[in-house]
Amino acid sequence: MDDLGLWMVWGYADSFIGSLTKDVSVMKNPAASQAPPGQAPPGQAPPGQAPPGPQVRAEDDTTPPGGVLIKRRSRVPGVMISQYVEEVPAGMSTPDFTRKPIALTIQEGKLAFFKAMVKGQPAPTVTWTRNKGELTDTEKYTCRYDDKNKEYFLEMPNVTAEQADTYKCFATNEYGQAVSTASLNIIEVGYKKNKQKEAQNESEDFRKMLKKKVVRAKPLPPKKEGEIDPKFWEVLLSSAKKDYEKVCAEFGITDFRWMLKTLNMMKKEREEEQAKLVKELDNMKQIEVKPNGRAEFELDMELKDPNSKVYLFKDGVMLDYNNDDKSKHKLEQVGKKYLFSIKDLSPEDAGLYQVDVENTNMFSTDFKIVAAEFAGKIQDVTAKEGEDAVYECTLSQPCPQIVWFGNSVTLEKGDKYDITVSEDQLVHTLKVRNCKPEDKGVYMALAGITSCSASLTVQAGDGTGRKTAGGGGGADLSKISQKQESKLQKEKGERDGKGGGDGGEGKFVSGLSDTAATLGDTAELSCKLSSEDCQGVWYKDGKPLTSGDGVTIIKDGACHRLVIQKCSLDDGAVYRFEADGRKSEASLTVQNPPVFDLDALSKFSEPVIIRAGETAEWKLTFSGGEPMKIQWLKDDEELMNGLNVKLDSSPTHTGLRLTKCQRKDSGVVKLKIKNEFGSMEATSKLIVLDKPTPPQGPVDILESAITSVEFKWKPPKDNGGCPVTNYLLERQQVGRNKWTALGAIPGDPPSYRDGEVDPGRRYCYHIRAKNAEGISDFLETEDIQAGVLCYPGSPSAPKVVSAFKDCINLAWSPPSNTGGTKILGYNLEKRKKGSNMWSPVNIGETIKETHYAVKDVQEGAAYEFRVTAINLSGPGEPSPPSETVFARDPKMRPRFTDDKMKSFMVVKAGNTVRVNINFEACPLPDIVWLKDGVPVSKRVTVTNSDRGSQLLIPTSERVDTGIYTIIVKNLVGQETFNVEIRVTDDPKPPGPVELEQNVPGTVTVSWTPSPDEKRDDRLHYVVSKRDSIKRTWRTVADHLFNNKCTIINILPGREYHFRVFARNDMSLSEPTESPTWRTENRRGLPLHGERAIALNFQTPPSFLVPLKRRTSPQGYECYMSCAVRGDPTPHVTWYRNNISLNTNTNYYISNTCGVCSMLILRVGPKDTGEYTVVADNPLGRAECSTKLIVKE
Repeated sequence: MDDLGLWMVWGYADSFIGSLTKDVSVMKNPAASQAPPGQAPPGQAPPGQAPPGPQVRAEDDTTPPGGVLIKRRSRVPGVMISQYVEEVPAGMSTPDFTRKPIALTIQEGKLAFFKAMVKGQPAPTVTWTRNKGELTDTEKYTCRYDDKNKEYFLEMPNVTAEQADTYKCFATNEYGQAVSTASLNIIEVGYKKNKQKEAQNESEDFRKMLKKKVVRAKPLPPKKEGEIDPKFWEVLLSSAKKDYEKVCAEFGITDFRWMLKTLNMMKKEREEEQAKLVKELDNMKQIEVKPNGRAEFELDMELKDPNSKVYLFKDGVMLDYNNDDKSKHKLEQVGKKYLFSIKDLSPEDAGLYQVDVENTNMFSTDFKIVAAEFAGKIQDVTAKEGEDAVYECTLSQPCPQIVWFGNSVTLEKGDKYDITVSEDQLVHTLKVRNCKPEDKGVYMALAGITSCSASLTVQAGDGTGRKTAGGGGGADLSKISQKQESKLQKEKGERDGKGGGDGGEGKFVSGLSDTAATLGDTAELSCKLSSEDCQGVWYKDGKPLTSGDGVTIIKDGACHRLVIQKCSLDDGAVYRFEADGRKSEASLTVQNPPVFDLDALSKFSEPVIIRAGETAEWKLTFSGGEPMKIQWLKDDEELMNGLNVKLDSSPTHTGLRLTKCQRKDSGVVKLKIKNEFGSMEATSKLIVLDKPTPPQGPVDILESAITSVEFKWKPPKDNGGCPVTNYLLERQQVGRNKWTALGAIPGDPPSYRDGEVDPGRRYCYHIRAKNAEGISDFLETEDIQAGVLCYPGSPSAPKVVSAFKDCINLAWSPPSNTGGTKILGYNLEKRKKGSNMWSPVNIGETIKETHYAVKDVQEGAAYEFRVTAINLSGPGEPSPPSETVFARDPKMRPRFTDDKMKSFMVVKAGNTVRVNINFEACPLPDIVWLKDGVPVSKRVTVTNSDRGSQLLIPTSERVDTGIYTIIVKNLVGQETFNVEIRVTDDPKPPGPVELEQNVPGTVTVSWTPSPDEKRDDRLHYVVSKRDSIKRTWRTVADHLFNNKCTIINILPGREYHFRVFARNDMSLSEPTESPTWRTENRRGLPLHGERAIALNFQTPPSFLVPLKRRTSPQGYECYMSCAVRGDPTPHVTWYRNNISLNTNTNYYISNTCGVCSMLILRVGPKDTGEYTVVADNPLGRAECSTKLIVKE
């Protein structure tokens, strides 16, 4: 860090904190002096010229003789403005800074400079001063003005330690003065040789102290009484929005609206500076202590220049860091992420840490260390699955919140974890709900930099329900908490002189605490003794108290309470409780925040409506403790006493009076009252009624015809607070002086049509808006010329959209030249091909659209058409004629339009056959029906139409069976469609059935054909069987087209019956039954009446085909299978290394008819192992195993 360069640090001089209020004071100063208007102070060059040398000011404020000095704060934080006149003329303004000088910390011997940008009318002059010295040495100080960038500079080449000081910049014109301050800090290079001499000079000023340091420093301004800690803004600028409320609570900020407004202004300025050095700044995380004992904070930052230097500060003092784990301060950078950490934490490490790039701050975080130890640590917990695990610890000092970790992960309160804190903030509890095996591990409690840890062991549940397992809690922890609280109370008593002794039976377990109560509310003071038998006395400011007069004394065992109903200001005092020679004291503060009178507040909230020039008044009564700060605001700008503003305030009421109100004064009026106990706000609204502003242009001309003009305009920008009722118009013919009133017209829409104009004349109009308060100034139109006879051009030639024998559809485009007016309609004409006579088509009315359907045509005739446009002047030139078009239907190849036509039909003989075919064709086609390739017979009726054809057979017969074809043909082409019609009837049953055994165990069944077999080629036979055991009919053969079949599986000792059916497309015939077929048993005797014996086929599981050993390459499929049998059907489970795979979605497992298979889509190293198939049923269990080896 040899070349520190130019360091720019925060402009905290007259910082944002001072912009909370705009204190304005008016005072007379007859002894003050003022430079002549427009003249610069001595030695200062006007804007745009370089001054000859440094300029010096001896005083901060100057007041003209007998003039007025009004002091107020600028919108730029840290800038004070002094106004020399009570009211600044219109168009003029007091000086102000658009860019103020900012503080510098710079290495000795470098070039230091301040720069500023100012504004004001007339242009102000700029001068510079310093607190401890003059700027007359031109070798050390140079003032110049950059005309290009409009910037003023104070430069100090080769800066030395003696130049470290506070510098002021003044901007002055004839109406006032603006001043801004900035500090210069100097860093000397090298250590002092005489250390002893430096130790003797510790009382030197801040400038000399800087010379002792070799490190870079950026001290924060000290916190002033009644102002906000400067750390607050630095931390808030680097915090996420979700943490704003937490940061405000830590620093005691309650006015969030003001905070956000100020923060946005500061953040914008900070981001502009950061954008010069970094491309991206995001994901900033505040500092926190990690389980490894280091405090860490991080941010994502992308530098524009990779060589830019990154610095770390603590409380304004630069820290050395590196990326060594042994270093106290460490920086790790991975890509855009910067991670800062601090090891070996101690209380001295607490403070404000900041990260700078070059001379610009990027991130700030406040590290606070709680000075607390663990009086009772958390203990190991063993919980069963499904139970709750509880960890409790006790601190030596109250702490509102500690950090809990589980397996090095920060835990937050939610559905899984419940984090609670006792009322005295000593006992902290973590509950882990519904423990699962993955919850086991190490849990840690962290308070500041002190921690304690314990383990969690989760055992398998026993199904007895949800319980709670504790660690480090219970009665022992409660005793520790009470003991610690008693210790703290004793220390407090010894420190404040409010606590008593420590011996005897009546010692205090918990003493009195300072209490605050609102005026009119109930207050309660309570304490607790170690014995319930102790009696005590209450005192107020040393005087004994008894129950009564709004005070109630309650003893509840060892607890003693003092209740004060409806607190008054007199109840604010020091209360003491004495028992057995021991005492405890506490103060009661009765807060008296501002309170508005409800009736007056209701009236105040109503809008104040007045006319322009009148006076608006507001009054509101209130009550509250003094001192009271009262602010009146209009549109969030504070109001002060002035020419038109009068404020009147007292301890019980306040009033505002605005005189000579104008329309621009309308807005929201707010009253804010604040004291040390709270604040209140009331809102009203001011509405100033006035005449409207003039209507707005431009005036658009909608129509300019020979007899009329039409135009429109926009409503007034401001209607004056009430609606515009109408508009007043007057007209003047150009070249004449007379204005003619045209009367009032409605205001919606704002347009006018003047029908009393002469062709070709030019006119000018005045338009005024009128409301209930008056008439606005006029809006004057440009000259509007009435139209002359100007006919429209010709439209495009009509285009034929479609043509039929009885209708021709046409369309055309409007003319490009409308003649200056809108087109009213069209006339359409026609003529036959070869004729010169045009005849109108639309007789009696014009055609409004650009298309028309001509229906007055003769079929087959050829026509031409033309169209004429009509405007206000009349019809224009006709269009060119259209192409010749014939009035006839377009040619179309026949096409069937029904997609659901049936190609096969079965009809019962005697029923009607009806076939409908729909089509479209042009010209009309010829229709022919064929049956099996020849024309249909006369008994078939055919009906044709333009859109379809129907074939009808009234009474069908079997001879009507066949394929029917329809042929649709015209000049363009033809289409055909085939329909197969089958006319049949219920089939007749077959003849007698005969049975014959050619092979043992089989029976050959033969029968006589059905009489319908020859007439129906789709007729077939069905054979069914029934035996003496099952006694149910079962089909054994179907779709038989012969008269014989052989039946197998004929068992000995049973009787069989057979049936034969004939079936066609219509139905099934009646059955023909066979004679009874008997089989003999092994002895050769037929079985009659023997009872069937039920057999038991149940068997335990067994593997027919076992698993085979598998070796599969990595990434390939692997398929395993085996065969198992058993009755009842066994349940099959797959295992890998004794872990069930049936519910694992990575394995595809199936069991089909005893064949068990498993598929692994992509084999990996984890699939290596022993695979086992287990089949079990009530009769037994069988296993089969194999190994899978995965090749790499």
